[in-house]
Amino acid sequence: MARSHLTLAALATSAVPDLDVSGARAHSHGGAGEFDSALLNTRDGSTVIVRVPTSQVAETEQSADLVALRALTTGIRSRLPFDVPRFLGQAPVGGTRAVVYDYLPGSHIAVEEVPPGDGLAGSIGHAIAAIHALPTAFVGEAGLPVMSAAECLTAATSVIESAASTGLLPVALRDRWRDAAADHSIWQFQPTVINGSLTADSFLVEDETVTAVLGWSALRVGDPARDLHWLLAMNPGATDGALGAYASRRQVATDRQFTQRAMLYAELEVARWLLHGREVRDQHIVDDAVEMLDGLVDRVHSNAMNPLSTATGPIMAVNDVEAMLDRTPGDRPDGYRRSGGMKPVDDDQSDVSSSSA
Repeated sequence: MARSHLTLAALATSAVPDLDVSGARAHSHGGAGEFDSALLNTRDGSTVIVRVPTSQVAETEQSADLVALRALTTGIRSRLPFDVPRFLGQAPVGGTRAVVYDYLPGSHIAVEEVPPGDGLAGSIGHAIAAIHALPTAFVGEAGLPVMSAAECLTAATSVIESAASTGLLPVALRDRWRDAAADHSIWQFQPTVINGSLTADSFLVEDETVTAVLGWSALRVGDPARDLHWLLAMNPGATDGALGAYASRRQVATDRQFTQRAMLYAELEVARWLLHGREVRDQHIVDDAVEMLDGLVDRVHSNAMNPLSTATGPIMAVNDVEAMLDRTPGDRPDGYRRSGGMKPVDDDQSDVSSSSA
């Protein structure tokens, strides 16, 4: 049974002793019920949000997010052109915990709604570039993952081989992905700080400006293409605007193949879906993943653009991959995010704030 906004307000005052609440209302952002959430108005005119996870995956996600938010110190945040949620306090409740954050205003925008040009798309590109320009040392100091280019390749290869071991991966995709993994020209890049789970829903915007970035549980040093691949699902004019703005802030000349890696990551989302079905022993998920893999083969062969590597031939467009994921039946496990892989998080503020109530 969902906790009422009044119960959540009481938990928040326990978590933040000096919190003087003047009003409360329930809050959600199209989530799958992974959190009980409420927005609280305070007598000093500010607004905070309190969230209590309702599942183990949500609790795990929230815990990882807290580690990342603590790692993002005031000095690190000062390098970013947008806001990041601040942790204010926590209180135990029913075997889990209520966590209070400051509320960040702004609106979400769907990936297909980002207009072409240098406006919002450019602001998104600049925001991602700012993340990737952060010094890497603080990530390791916080105990967060620090991956080399070789380790990023190993992680991708592990997904490929795990999918192949099921006997359900079409040979054409298996060979295509293996060829991409073996093409070392694709994997010559300098790891950067990455958010690790960016989607369009990660961003809060006002007018044509990114005002905040939410959801930091996958913060690490890794492959910048992990943060960029979802940009390719926007309309071409918006993609060009975002990538152009990103390139203007980052020296990407030494990483000419990041689009190929981004496309590979998008295709591997279908493999991850297959592996998840096998892990939870849900034949419905497995059958759905097999159908998507068959469709992926057909789309790859019908699209002669954008080779994945010099050996693999054409690659499926990211929006085609995501269209396939979007039509997956609604009994997907709570917390599955199509652009970020198996992320145990609902879309209720995707990690702490939204102006959509």
